[in-house]
Amino acid sequence: MAIWHIVMEPDATWTLPPAAGGDTVRTLYVFEDSLRVGDHHLEASSGAALRVAEDVVLAGGPNGAEALVLQGRPIGEPVAQYGPFVMNDKAGIEQAFADYRATGFGGWPWPTDDPVHPRDAGRFARHADGRVERADEDRATV
Repeated sequence: MAIWHIVMEPDATWTLPPAAGGDTVRTLYVFEDSLRVGDHHLEASSGAALRVAEDVVLAGGPNGAEALVLQGRPIGEPVAQYGPFVMNDKAGIEQAFADYRATGFGGWPWPTDDPVHPRDAGRFARHADGRVERADEDRATV
């Protein structure tokens, strides 16, 4: 599995190397400005399936580009998704919802579902074991 967040200057080029493994898939999503993949011009909010067995040359558009490349091998199992839950089948999704309704992801250790603290509390992290880390201007302290 690989994830690339690519930021390109205007008209810059970069070569994405071949991937190992013949069953690997690779998808490119452009989310800012535009770029070229070979002879194909891709605008923001568009994507493309990329070849994995050979170099792929990317070129930033006139204003540059920002893109995401997702690469991996298929898991070879059925996938069911609904809301935040991803399971292998509809029965698994239904069980995940039932578990969430019953326990809130296994028992939420805080008194409310939305652990939001007052702004005047400063920056801190409260760990599940009860430790609290507070940040001063230079470093975190325990």
